[in-house]
Amino acid sequence: MEVILKEDVNKLGHRGDVVKVADGYGRNYLLPGKLAIQATAANKAVIEQMKTSALRKSAGEKDSAAALGEQLNAVVLEFERKTGDNDHLFGSVTTGDIAAALAAQGFDIDKRRIHIDEPLKTIGEFHVPVKVHRDVTAHVQVNIKSDAVAVIEAANIIDETDIPENDFKEDEEDRPRRKKK
Repeated sequence: MEVILKEDVNKLGHRGDVVKVADGYGRNYLLPGKLAIQATAANKAVIEQMKTSALRKSAGEKDSAAALGEQLNAVVLEFERKTGDNDHLFGSVTTGDIAAALAAQGFDIDKRRIHIDEPLKTIGEFHVPVKVHRDVTAHVQVNIKSDAVAVIEAANIIDETDIPENDFKEDEEDRPRRKKK
């Protein structure tokens, strides 16, 4: 099956390219996702006109993408998640979470443009690549913290050094006794 790509598709081609793909891939993924249209004679003529106009718009898009990339390079996203032993997260931070956090800050970035090999599952600082344009890639800083630390900081728990040492010791008469057999 021959299709004409409407969007850039990884490892397949760029917008406007006519590519030959497996029938199932085209019918089940590319066409329903509006990533491509079928390559007919009429569509090929329309695409040629679209290519010429796209070349004109491409220069402007690249400049605006470069400006957006500079803004994204300055963005720092903070996530608080529950953690278990060894600072391992219960759950993870995914591309969808990062896209939602960017949307909350006013950036309209599709989660498919955020490239991480696997979801982030540990506490720390990560630099996540965001492909803004074919030629422009920005890096967003993602900080993941444990929410247990945030709860302790919010509660302003007093330090053990502020409490006299006698308060930690139990009186012998207050301790429950175990029954003898």
